[in-house]
Amino acid sequence: MTSPILRVDNLTVYQGNYLAVRDVSFELLPGTDTAIVGPNGAGKSTLVKAVLDLIPRRVGKIEIFGRSIASLGKLRHLLGYMPQNFIFDRSFPISVEELVGLGWVDEGHKRYSFFSRLGSHNREKSAAIAAALSRTNTYHLRNQSIGTLSGGQLKRVLLAYCLVIPRKILVLDEAFAGVDIQGAADFYTMLNELKQQEGWTVLQVSHDIDMVSRHCDRVLCLNQTLVCTGQPEIALSPQNLLATYGPGFSRYEHHH
Repeated sequence: MTSPILRVDNLTVYQGNYLAVRDVSFELLPGTDTAIVGPNGAGKSTLVKAVLDLIPRRVGKIEIFGRSIASLGKLRHLLGYMPQNFIFDRSFPISVEELVGLGWVDEGHKRYSFFSRLGSHNREKSAAIAAALSRTNTYHLRNQSIGTLSGGQLKRVLLAYCLVIPRKILVLDEAFAGVDIQGAADFYTMLNELKQQEGWTVLQVSHDIDMVSRHCDRVLCLNQTLVCTGQPEIALSPQNLLATYGPGFSRYEHHH
């Protein structure tokens, strides 16, 4: 029996005095792609931030790779995260290549002298950055300032940042916010290819029910607490969507 790569038990999170997430439990199996869906204000972003220990939780237990999230240590490098809003000063002088390089972590070369280690480090880092940019179709942007990128280009560069070293889990918080329908579809195609190649376990927040039903293995329907969970054909039934979103929800389907 396969052990969960991530386990969340009875998670409750407050934002100030507001109860944002209540008594949520779920598990992720290795290699799966799980989406969190729900209305605005349902606590989706709060949930993933709490899972990554970016915000405090009131109660609950989070284990990744069989360890408490607080005791991951160097294993944190195995987690990749793309936030919903990557806020930065667009005049800040940093290139695409430099941004992706910030994701590089070198754990090797401890047997060698400082100078040989430095040279090997630089070669490996440069090669890893170039490979990550190439695999996300952003190599041609490497010398461009990140402040000049479009929304879709920036999303792919952030994916390259996650790809520059091996990861086990990739967490995406509304990765397609600010990207048009075709751009989101292209990104999903790229993500699925990379997921298969890298063996990623994916946890993603999404408003796009149609994309989720096409590409994800499992769905968590959230409205402060878990309304339902299961495979897309079950979790995204009209009855479950009504229970999650309330009256007036309309499911939009893409036709490519």
